[in-house]
Amino acid sequence: MKEKVIEECTSIIQNSTNIVVLTGAGISTESGIPDFRSRTGIYQETPEELLSIDYFYDHPKKFYQFAMENLHHPRAVPNIGHELLAKWEEKSKITHLITQNIDGLHQKAGSKNVIEFHGTMKTCSCMNCGKTYLAEEMVKRMKESDHFYVCNHCETQTEEHHYIKPDVVLFGDSGQWFTYDGFKTITDMIHRADCLLVLGSSLKVTPFSTFPRDRQPGVPLIIVNKGTTAYDLEPNTYVIQNSIRDTLKKIDLNLEA
Repeated sequence: MKEKVIEECTSIIQNSTNIVVLTGAGISTESGIPDFRSRTGIYQETPEELLSIDYFYDHPKKFYQFAMENLHHPRAVPNIGHELLAKWEEKSKITHLITQNIDGLHQKAGSKNVIEFHGTMKTCSCMNCGKTYLAEEMVKRMKESDHFYVCNHCETQTEEHHYIKPDVVLFGDSGQWFTYDGFKTITDMIHRADCLLVLGSSLKVTPFSTFPRDRQPGVPLIIVNKGTTAYDLEPNTYVIQNSIRDTLKKIDLNLEA
């Protein structure tokens, strides 16, 4: 049965020229990055409050210690799944890639049209002047100063107004894409797609989970994820509960045959 679905998905991808890809933690776990929401994920030990904007303001030092230990993975490298997506983009199959991940592995693999919906851990920015600091720079500052999280490029009346925050979207926070124009840009992309490919996401976290609803009627939805999603039984949906790396490899071999 799985081989038949892979053949059907190969045919869909073969005949598509405007694929929009949605990726979640499942594609990064295959590069050794731990996920958040599985039985062994970070959230089993750490409540979501720790990753909230309020916690960041109340306990910036503890927040950074946790973030740099658990969210910053400078040694991680893309796996074959990331590389094949970059290859399919180069071959004009994939037009846009929207990711929940904050690790930058899609760009490392060569994908260019990437929307980091939840931001990135590669950089941090002053909440007042916007000065950007690389994550590696913040790690260095953590070793050198007790108030490493306070921007020394500008000043405000209240110190916390010029805190340096990682460029990730925290709970209770908003990001570049969490605006009317941001949502419209993404929904327009999906509305124009001739195939939607979801990789390694349980599609449980809103508003990211709502994006598959924006595809046109009849447009195929391919989901490769080890767990189930709320979309699995919808019409024109093809579900493969297997490794992303192995699945994309099989599809790519079929495409090249």
